[in-house]
Parts: sequence; C-alpha cells; structure tokens
Amino acid sequence: MSAKPKIAFFKTGKFSHVNQAMLECFRKYFPEYQVEVIDIFSDLIMKHNIVNITECLKLYSREILRGDKTISDCIPRTPSVFNKVKRAARRRLANQNYAFTFQTQSIFDTSQPGVPHFMYTDHTHLANLKYPEFKKKDLFSKSWIECEKQVYHNATLNFTMSSNITRSMIEDYCCPPEKVACVYCGANVQVAQDEIFDDNRYAGRNILFAGYDWERKGGPTLLEAFKIVSHSFPDASLTVVGNRPHLHFDHCRFVGNVSLSDMNKYYKEASIFCLPTKLEPFGIVFLEAMANKLPVVATNIGAIPDFIIEGENGYLVEPNNAEQLAQRLIALMASPDRCKAFGEYGHRLFWERYTWEKTGARMCENIERYL
Repeated sequence: MSAKPKIAFFKTGKFSHVNQAMLECFRKYFPEYQVEVIDIFSDLIMKHNIVNITECLKLYSREILRGDKTISDCIPRTPSVFNKVKRAARRRLANQNYAFTFQTQSIFDTSQPGVPHFMYTDHTHLANLKYPEFKKKDLFSKSWIECEKQVYHNATLNFTMSSNITRSMIEDYCCPPEKVACVYCGANVQVAQDEIFDDNRYAGRNILFAGYDWERKGGPTLLEAFKIVSHSFPDASLTVVGNRPHLHFDHCRFVGNVSLSDMNKYYKEASIFCLPTKLEPFGIVFLEAMANKLPVVATNIGAIPDFIIEGENGYLVEPNNAEQLAQRLIALMASPDRCKAFGEYGHRLFWERYTWEKTGARMCENIERYL
C-alpha cells in the first residue's frame, strides 16, 4: 500500500491567525492528503546562531547601530539565510511524496523542483514605498529584494490578500499576471451571520480604536481629531483597545490588550470604528468591525480601499489629517441612520468576500487546477 501523499506547509511563527486558518482549510478541502507543518526557524534552521548574526551585521550594521532596524528583523532578510533555508527545505522534503508545497509570507523560497508550490501573503517589501510615512532608505538590502523576487517567480501561483499587493507583485517584481491571484482573507473574531445587533448603539457616539502599535496605527492623530469632535458632541467617547499609552483625556478609555473573545464586547458597544493607520499591510480589525456592522473611518492606504468603499460602508481620509478625520467622524455622529446603513453594507461585503471559508475555497479551487 502506497504512503498517503502529503502537503508541506511552511510557515514562520504565527502570522496572526492566518496559519491556523489555512491549516484548517487544507484539512477540509484536501482530506486525502496529510498536512505536514514545518516552521522555518524551529524545524529547519536556527535563527540566532553566530553565522546568521555575522551575515546580518555585514549588511545592516549601520541601520542596527542607528536603531532603525533590529537584528531579529534583519537576520531573515539576508541572501545567506535565504539560501540556507532553501537548501534546508529541499533536504527536509527529499525522497518523499508531496502533492504540493505551500508557504505563508514571502520572506523565503521553499519551492521544490517538480512539485507545485503556492505562496500566500499580505504584503511585498516594495509595496512599502506606496506609504507616505515610509522612506526609501528604510528598505532592506537590494540583494535581499532580489531574493524576494525569486519567491514570486518560482511559485506556481502567488495568492494575495488584496489588490494593491497583486499590483505590487506584477509591477514592482515583474511577476507574470497569470501567476498572481487575489483571494482576500478572513477575520479572527467569531460572529454569526444572522447575529442581531442593537441599532441604538449608533446614537451612542462611541468611537472604537483597536491596535497594538499606537504611533503607526494613527493613535495620536485620532486623539487630535477627537478633541475637535468633542466641541461638536461633548458626549462623544473614545475607547482604545490593544494599547494603553500614558495619556489622560476626558471621555477616553484606554483598555490595553484583550483576548479575541473579549474583543466582541467592545465592537458591540461601539458606534463607529476608526483606525487612521499610517502603514498597514492589511488590517484584519477592519473586517472584524464590518462583521459587527460598524461604519468605518480609515486612511486611504494599502489594502484598505479594497474593503472600505467611500460613502458606502465608511469614509477614507488622508494619513495624519486630524481635521479631515474629525469632520468624517462628526458626519457619522450626526446621523445614526447613516451609521446603520454603512454598517449593513459592510456586513454584507464581509460575508460575501472576507471569511476564511470563502478565502479557503478560492485558494483550494486554484490549487486543484495544478494537481
């Protein structure tokens, strides 16, 4: 009796909750295969050994000494470590029966000769240049970017979470369009499609912010905008989840980190979701807000215009523009009916496009064409 064919699933750490979602999709859509999960830094190579650190310092010592980059971030982005992972992956999979290989994120190339290989990511490195806050000097080395280009060209098919990253692969890395497919992604908070929400919350004027990186996610801009909002609506409130900066403002509540299960409580209490982020690979929290029927105010960067449709389920503003942000929040607070209409539109869009079930089905349908 022949051995059951396998899927080699390569990952680096957790990648939010994406890896677990993909693993469940493969087990559902490919039950005839055994899924072998391989973590690059625990199963293939040691990340912080002396050789890797030395190679890292050769390329990035100045940036590390200035505090612009960390050793931990730089080690995976050297050609030597890139090629070391590629060799280790080939040794690991040698002389075994694999139907296909799959990796999340595009830091390494784990493709194997003669085996269909698929990659799924929320970002490319050169897509950073589209963000107004990002400076060209902050890019990783040209030699590593050439390695990254190999990832896209060697894959049988590259899956992306958003249309801007699809464009980046094609335009910035000269990847053939037929080798890129946008399949979107799902959200992490569990909400039933037929869940009943209290429409009275739209009149509550409670803005919700959720994010760990206070500066990058635009927290200071939101606080500045909230001061303007408070002049028009003194009863407005702001709830900040995921971060607890050492600040004190009237009608502002800083909650800090909460579990995924507890996060639902804050979505249900909110009237508006607002995250004026300055740099965002994707932003799954926006999808969670949509799943909870919240109108959204966000910045017009990255993947966000894919799912926040101006005047339909929210508003898009320029990064760092507190005045524009405040006016959009005031417009929503002045009209609970508009908040409800925006929330319902976003809710429909979420269930039509942004669930792990829908994403997994799109991805696996594409994979099956190559098996």
